[in-house]
Amino acid sequence: MKIVKEFRAFTDFAVKGNMIDLAVGIIIGAAFGKIIASLVSDIIMPPIGLLLGGMNFTDIHITMKEAITDPATGKILKEAVNLRIGNFIQTLVDFSIIAFSIFMVIKAVARLKEKKVRALGAAPPPTKDQELLTEIRDLLKK
Repeated sequence: MKIVKEFRAFTDFAVKGNMIDLAVGIIIGAAFGKIIASLVSDIIMPPIGLLLGGMNFTDIHITMKEAITDPATGKILKEAVNLRIGNFIQTLVDFSIIAFSIFMVIKAVARLKEKKVRALGAAPPPTKDQELLTEIRDLLKK
């Protein structure tokens, strides 16, 4: 029965919105990551590769061990062992763009919050009634 109570408390927590908000954030983040990955690999990297002489970054690799093939059939018996440096460079560029994008979004949200605080202005000075009540409270404390 204790497990049932714990599960019920957990579902109450989830329904309040905390876990749902987290799940929505993760799903949107994953979709955003795919969009950025496509932006980098399909839009940004081809012109950079073209400027560097038609290079495709994902093709950059260091072969540590050659593939073993069957001489009679030409079939690959063991795959080659490669350090895929180009994929790593691509991932670094993806990460940099995602990090910059998130930074810009957070900066925009902070700016909006700052404008909202400025629009509300400073707290108004206390009224005569509030000052009197504060004095009474202070006297009662003594």
